[in-house]
Amino acid sequence: MSSTTADPTARTDNPVLTDITDGIARIRLNRPYARNAVNLALCHALRRTFEDLDGDPRVRVVLLSGEGSAFCAGADLKERVDKDERWVRQRRLASFAAYEAIERCSKPVVASTHGAVVGSGGEIAMACDFILADRDTTFRFPEPHWGTVGATQRLQRVIGKRRAKELLFTNRLLGAPEAYTLGLVTRLVEPGELPAFTDEVCRSIAAAPALAIELTKQAIDLGEESDLDRGIRIEMAAIERCLADGGWREGVTRFTNTSHSAPEGERP
Repeated sequence: MSSTTADPTARTDNPVLTDITDGIARIRLNRPYARNAVNLALCHALRRTFEDLDGDPRVRVVLLSGEGSAFCAGADLKERVDKDERWVRQRRLASFAAYEAIERCSKPVVASTHGAVVGSGGEIAMACDFILADRDTTFRFPEPHWGTVGATQRLQRVIGKRRAKELLFTNRLLGAPEAYTLGLVTRLVEPGELPAFTDEVCRSIAAAPALAIELTKQAIDLGEESDLDRGIRIEMAAIERCLADGGWREGVTRFTNTSHSAPEGERP
């Protein structure tokens, strides 16, 4: 989500901004002067932010976007000048911890992307539950061309092994329409319409019963690692928790009221 108020040349000590309103936690990568390139401070801030949000009862959904002209232009390689191998190794481990904190968040996490999404930016976006993008968004995974390795695990799980190899081997630019076709992006929005659209999506998620959404996310993620038989058992355990909570009765009431009030052609 592009910001019109942030000064792209201004430095800040806070690489991640957080605002919580009406159940929606809006998280913004806040290094616009560096196109939100990922440095060590941003890695630590992302991890802490998502660990805090995970246990915050006010939060029902998380929206992750970037300030300035790009969602995230990849790793900040300038940070590595004069650093040794040990430092680079620790920096990579910090980035993995940040991605994992996003991925393990029990709340739905929606990525809103615009401009460039490069390398580590793609890892951050793929760690979210799904990606919304404006049509001008571009993706690139250049790690091998920088003499390193990255995006080898999440990318293949999202778009398949052979497509991931092609993108990583060639360093070619992937436009948003093709990213949508490959399944990397779930919805495309016209430029300028992304902020309103992502807010609408998040409001619809926040309106659902929190426990049911949390258990749905958990069941999908655990079921992906299981066969169908175990997956059904995972889902049944989630259903039992919903029944014990009692919130399902409110859902039945809402459904009944909606069915009665909607025009006949629009009833569920």
